[in-house]
Amino acid sequence: MNMSPRLPACGLLAIALIGPGCVTMGPQSIPRDRLGYSSAIGESWKEQTLLNIVRLRYADAPMFLDVSSVVASYSTEGQLDAGVNFPAHASANSAIGGYGRFTNKPTISYAPLTGDKFTQGLLRPIPPASVFQMIQAGYPADFILSATTRALNGNYNRSAGVNARPSDPQFVELSELLRRIQRSEGLGMRIEKRENGDTTLLFFRGGANAQLDEDIARVRKLLGVKQSAEFNLVYGATARNDSEIALLTRSMLEILLDFSNCIDVPAEHIAEGRTTPGYRLAGTENSAGPPLATIHSGPQPPADAYVAVRYRQTWFWVDDRDMPSKRAFAFTMMFFSLAETGSSAPMPVLTIGAD
Repeated sequence: MNMSPRLPACGLLAIALIGPGCVTMGPQSIPRDRLGYSSAIGESWKEQTLLNIVRLRYADAPMFLDVSSVVASYSTEGQLDAGVNFPAHASANSAIGGYGRFTNKPTISYAPLTGDKFTQGLLRPIPPASVFQMIQAGYPADFILSATTRALNGNYNRSAGVNARPSDPQFVELSELLRRIQRSEGLGMRIEKRENGDTTLLFFRGGANAQLDEDIARVRKLLGVKQSAEFNLVYGATARNDSEIALLTRSMLEILLDFSNCIDVPAEHIAEGRTTPGYRLAGTENSAGPPLATIHSGPQPPADAYVAVRYRQTWFWVDDRDMPSKRAFAFTMMFFSLAETGSSAPMPVLTIGAD
């Protein structure tokens, strides 16, 4: 019996089959899995957001699926068998074999945005304090107010949908002034805990230069507030007194509707009545102001897109070289977190086999 020539070959075969699984299991799998799943979920989130923006432009209901959990389960198996018949003679048969197997069984759970989760995520207005927290964090005040706010002390922003209207000139001026004050570090906020709940206070820091003092004075006049050290920030269309700043914020659905009116839809879709013209381009008669972002459309997939989806035989995308639109789209995704002020839905319970 001469088994030596076959044993190493079969043994190496089994090791080769099992080896890759052993190398990528345990701590070594964390960087690969974490980055891989994070990248895939992030890209799908962008595509889902853009798809729902496009759907709203065509009067389709938005539909969101959250990835509630991801569980990756790995297993490896290996076996090496050998056998020989005795007594050994010319007709005796000997056998040797081996196999290896590496198995990856990810379990991904999806949770549709419905019921109370839908109300919290899409229909509930963003808290006014969250809007100014983003401004305090350094995000442009003019963009944040244009995207999230319907009215500021009775000065109305543009609206989309059935009640579409252009912006009040005072709202546009307020947004620009607050952006200049923000750049000069002239706007501050503080949250105080009181018996009836948290109170958000806004204040202006003047005295740095003459231009800043002039801008603050103009903002006070447009808002109709007094010369005060600080102002209460409240939710509403108009202030109750001259020491309040009332912010009527939008819901996430309103923000998505606003973005949907920025899509450059095919002209034939408008002519056929499939969708509405949306906002007019900046600079034309009765302009509603510059769009929050530019979303392109065309019959062919884009060559260089930040995010792209196909809908109704048409491609829609944000150009990867358009930094303002990319930044605006990223802000939109962040607004989802600001809108979810209620408790999250319970996580699903998974049973994972240990074999």
